Amino acid sequence: MNIRESELPGIGYKFEIITKNQDKLVIVIHDDGRREIYHFDQDDHEEVISNVTFDDSEARQIAGILGGMAYKPKALETVDFAFDEIIVEWYQVEPDAPAINKTIGEIDIRNNFGVTVIAIKKKTTKKSLNPGPNTVIEVGDTLVISGEREQIKEVIKNLLSSRG
Repeated sequence: MNIRESELPGIGYKFEIITKNQDKLVIVIHDDGRREIYHFDQDDHEEVISNVTFDDSEARQIAGILGGMAYKPKALETVDFAFDEIIVEWYQVEPDAPAINKTIGEIDIRNNFGVTVIAIKKKTTKKSLNPGPNTVIEVGDTLVISGEREQIKEVIKNLLSSRG
Protein backbone atom coordinates (compact mmCIF):
# COMPACT_ATOMS: atom_id res chain seq x y z
CA MET A 1 0.00 0.00 0.00
CA ASN A 2 1.26 3.45 -0.92
CA ILE A 3 0.26 6.44 1.25
CA ARG A 4 1.06 10.07 0.49
CA GLU A 5 0.38 12.78 3.06
CA SER A 6 0.03 16.49 2.50
CA GLU A 7 -1.01 19.48 4.53
CA LEU A 8 -4.01 21.47 3.33
CA PRO A 9 -3.40 24.96 4.80
CA GLY A 10 -6.51 26.34 6.46
CA ILE A 11 -8.34 23.01 5.95
CA GLY A 12 -6.44 20.18 7.61
CA TYR A 13 -4.54 17.18 6.30
CA LYS A 14 -4.93 14.88 3.27
CA PHE A 15 -3.95 11.22 2.92
CA GLU A 16 -3.91 9.69 -0.57
CA ILE A 17 -3.89 5.89 -0.51
CA ILE A 18 -3.28 3.42 -3.33
CA THR A 19 -3.84 -0.19 -2.23
CA LYS A 20 -2.14 -3.32 -3.55
CA ASN A 21 -5.21 -3.86 -5.74
CA GLN A 22 -4.81 -0.35 -7.21
CA ASP A 23 -7.86 1.05 -5.40
CA LYS A 24 -7.47 4.76 -4.65
CA LEU A 25 -8.86 6.46 -1.55
CA VAL A 26 -8.36 9.99 -0.31
CA ILE A 27 -9.02 10.85 3.33
CA VAL A 28 -9.27 14.50 4.31
CA ILE A 29 -9.13 15.33 8.03
CA HIS A 30 -10.52 18.81 8.59
CA ASP A 31 -9.28 21.03 11.41
CA ASP A 32 -12.85 21.04 12.81
CA GLY A 33 -12.76 17.22 13.24
CA ARG A 34 -14.74 16.21 10.15
CA ARG A 35 -13.36 13.40 8.00
CA GLU A 36 -14.12 12.87 4.33
CA ILE A 37 -13.33 9.69 2.43
CA TYR A 38 -13.28 9.69 -1.37
CA HIS A 39 -13.21 6.45 -3.40
CA PHE A 40 -11.95 6.69 -6.98
CA ASP A 41 -12.61 4.65 -10.13
CA GLN A 42 -9.98 1.92 -10.40
CA ASP A 43 -9.51 2.60 -14.12
CA ASP A 44 -9.43 6.41 -13.76
CA HIS A 45 -7.83 7.66 -10.55
CA GLU A 46 -9.13 11.17 -11.26
CA GLU A 47 -12.83 10.12 -11.22
CA VAL A 48 -14.53 10.02 -7.79
CA ILE A 49 -17.04 7.16 -7.51
CA SER A 50 -18.28 7.88 -4.02
CA ASN A 51 -17.57 9.87 -0.90
CA VAL A 52 -18.73 9.96 2.69
CA THR A 53 -18.33 12.48 5.52
CA PHE A 54 -17.99 11.56 9.21
CA ASP A 55 -17.93 13.74 12.30
CA ASP A 56 -15.15 13.08 14.84
CA SER A 57 -17.15 10.55 16.87
CA GLU A 58 -18.29 8.60 13.80
CA ALA A 59 -14.75 8.53 12.40
CA ARG A 60 -13.44 7.04 15.64
CA GLN A 61 -16.15 4.37 15.60
CA ILE A 62 -15.31 3.47 11.99
CA ALA A 63 -11.60 3.30 12.90
CA GLY A 64 -12.42 0.82 15.66
CA ILE A 65 -14.44 -1.34 13.27
CA LEU A 66 -11.70 -1.33 10.62
CA GLY A 67 -9.08 -2.01 13.28
CA GLY A 68 -10.94 -5.11 14.47
CA MET A 69 -11.98 -3.76 17.87
CA ALA A 70 -15.73 -4.04 17.26
CA TYR A 71 -15.80 -7.55 15.77
CA LYS A 72 -13.36 -10.34 16.27
CA PRO A 73 -13.74 -13.10 13.65
CA LYS A 74 -14.02 -16.67 14.87
CA ALA A 75 -10.65 -18.33 15.16
CA LEU A 76 -9.64 -20.23 12.05
CA GLU A 77 -8.76 -23.20 14.25
CA THR A 78 -12.50 -23.69 14.82
CA VAL A 79 -13.09 -23.71 11.07
CA ASP A 80 -10.15 -26.09 10.54
CA PHE A 81 -11.59 -28.54 13.01
CA ALA A 82 -15.08 -28.34 11.55
CA PHE A 83 -13.83 -29.09 8.05
CA ASP A 84 -11.06 -31.50 9.02
CA GLU A 85 -8.12 -29.25 8.01
CA ILE A 86 -9.91 -27.71 5.01
CA ILE A 87 -10.59 -23.98 5.00
CA VAL A 88 -12.38 -21.65 2.59
CA GLU A 89 -10.72 -18.36 1.63
CA TRP A 90 -11.82 -15.36 -0.45
CA TYR A 91 -9.01 -13.59 -2.30
CA GLN A 92 -9.10 -10.73 -4.81
CA VAL A 93 -6.73 -11.24 -7.75
CA GLU A 94 -4.10 -8.49 -7.68
CA PRO A 95 -2.77 -6.55 -10.67
CA ASP A 96 0.20 -8.32 -12.32
CA ALA A 97 -0.68 -11.68 -10.70
CA PRO A 98 0.58 -14.66 -12.74
CA ALA A 99 -2.94 -16.15 -13.08
CA ILE A 100 -4.38 -13.11 -14.91
CA ASN A 101 -5.93 -13.90 -18.30
CA LYS A 102 -5.40 -17.63 -17.80
CA THR A 103 -8.12 -20.24 -17.40
CA ILE A 104 -8.58 -22.39 -14.33
CA GLY A 105 -7.73 -25.44 -16.47
CA GLU A 106 -4.63 -23.81 -17.92
CA ILE A 107 -3.07 -23.21 -14.50
CA ASP A 108 -4.47 -26.51 -13.18
CA ILE A 109 -4.96 -25.24 -9.63
CA ARG A 110 -6.39 -28.50 -8.28
CA ASN A 111 -3.57 -30.76 -9.51
CA ASN A 112 -0.73 -28.29 -8.96
CA PHE A 113 -1.81 -26.99 -5.54
CA GLY A 114 -4.57 -29.30 -4.22
CA VAL A 115 -6.95 -26.32 -4.04
CA THR A 116 -10.45 -26.08 -5.52
CA VAL A 117 -12.00 -22.91 -6.94
CA ILE A 118 -15.55 -22.97 -5.54
CA ALA A 119 -16.74 -19.67 -7.05
CA ILE A 120 -15.56 -16.49 -8.71
CA LYS A 121 -17.07 -13.05 -8.14
CA LYS A 122 -16.18 -11.08 -11.24
CA LYS A 123 -15.24 -7.42 -10.95
CA THR A 124 -18.16 -6.76 -13.29
CA THR A 125 -20.45 -8.08 -10.47
CA LYS A 126 -21.15 -11.28 -12.42
CA LYS A 127 -20.65 -14.37 -10.30
CA SER A 128 -19.71 -17.86 -11.34
CA LEU A 129 -20.55 -20.69 -8.97
CA ASN A 130 -18.55 -23.87 -9.48
CA PRO A 131 -16.55 -22.39 -12.39
CA GLY A 132 -15.26 -24.79 -15.03
CA PRO A 133 -11.78 -25.20 -16.49
CA ASN A 134 -12.50 -22.65 -19.26
CA THR A 135 -13.24 -19.81 -16.81
CA VAL A 136 -10.73 -16.96 -17.29
CA ILE A 137 -9.25 -15.31 -14.20
CA GLU A 138 -9.12 -11.51 -14.45
CA VAL A 139 -7.71 -8.65 -12.38
CA GLY A 140 -10.07 -7.79 -9.53
CA ASP A 141 -11.90 -11.14 -9.58
CA THR A 142 -12.52 -12.52 -6.11
CA LEU A 143 -11.85 -16.26 -6.01
CA VAL A 144 -13.48 -18.43 -3.37
CA ILE A 145 -11.04 -21.30 -2.88
CA SER A 146 -10.92 -24.28 -0.56
CA GLY A 147 -8.05 -26.46 0.58
CA GLU A 148 -5.58 -26.82 3.40
CA ARG A 149 -4.13 -23.63 4.85
CA GLU A 150 -0.62 -24.12 3.43
CA GLN A 151 -1.97 -25.02 -0.03
CA ILE A 152 -4.09 -21.87 -0.10
CA LYS A 153 -1.11 -19.75 0.98
CA GLU A 154 0.89 -21.19 -1.93
CA VAL A 155 -1.87 -20.44 -4.48
CA ILE A 156 -2.15 -16.87 -3.23
CA LYS A 157 1.62 -16.37 -3.24
CA ASN A 158 2.32 -18.03 -6.59
CA LEU A 159 -0.78 -17.24 -8.67
CA LEU A 160 -3.06 -14.55 -7.24
CA SER A 161 -0.79 -11.85 -5.82
CA SER A 162 1.46 -9.41 -7.61
CA ARG A 163 5.04 -10.44 -8.04
CA GLY A 164 7.71 -8.48 -6.18
